[in-house]
Amino acid sequence: MKKYFYHFLLLSVLAGCSAGNNTEPQGAQNITAKPTLEIKNDVYVPSPQVTDDRNLVNIGETLSDTKGELTLKEYKKVNMEIQVGPANMIIKDIKVMHFVPDFSMIDFFHDYTHDEEFDFVKVEVEVKNTSNEVIKFNPIAFIKMNNGEQKTWEDDIYLEELPGEIGPNGVKKGNLGYILKDTNDIKWVELLTSDVVNKNEESIAEAKNIIIDF
Repeated sequence: MKKYFYHFLLLSVLAGCSAGNNTEPQGAQNITAKPTLEIKNDVYVPSPQVTDDRNLVNIGETLSDTKGELTLKEYKKVNMEIQVGPANMIIKDIKVMHFVPDFSMIDFFHDYTHDEEFDFVKVEVEVKNTSNEVIKFNPIAFIKMNNGEQKTWEDDIYLEELPGEIGPNGVKKGNLGYILKDTNDIKWVELLTSDVVNKNEESIAEAKNIIIDF
């Protein structure tokens, strides 16, 4: 009975419902990440609320712009391809950063935290629908750090509309980010996708669980 409950929970993620249970779904398939792809440069669309981190690749370095100041704490170039049914997902990289938002951005982040500066984990992904049918898919339904801290898709601060519907042979790419309370001893991150759902709201591919070491 529990397995069916979690299966329903993953479908609810795509329907926009609350995913408040933090337990790992039993139906998810586990994968340990290993780099498999060589990624070409993409056209980059800057986030309207978070400083551009593309040139931030050396741990300890800081950069700033009109949105605030970023310091890189952890970095992992992943370039891993994950197939979830017709959804082909590439995890490009994962960063843990400290962010001091500009005063003009404080109101936006108050929906997520009341701290004036904070750490967060950011995952860059690309998802392609390899089928000729419309699908619904969320590249990160849940995220868990090695210290036990967990976030759901609803906590994403980038708001780049990566979860949800993807048209036939369509592609979505961008970032997902989650504010964290403790990043002092980051060793690995665990990502859980959603199921892939068809236009009739039926699951056609089970979620996958991915563990990535820093």
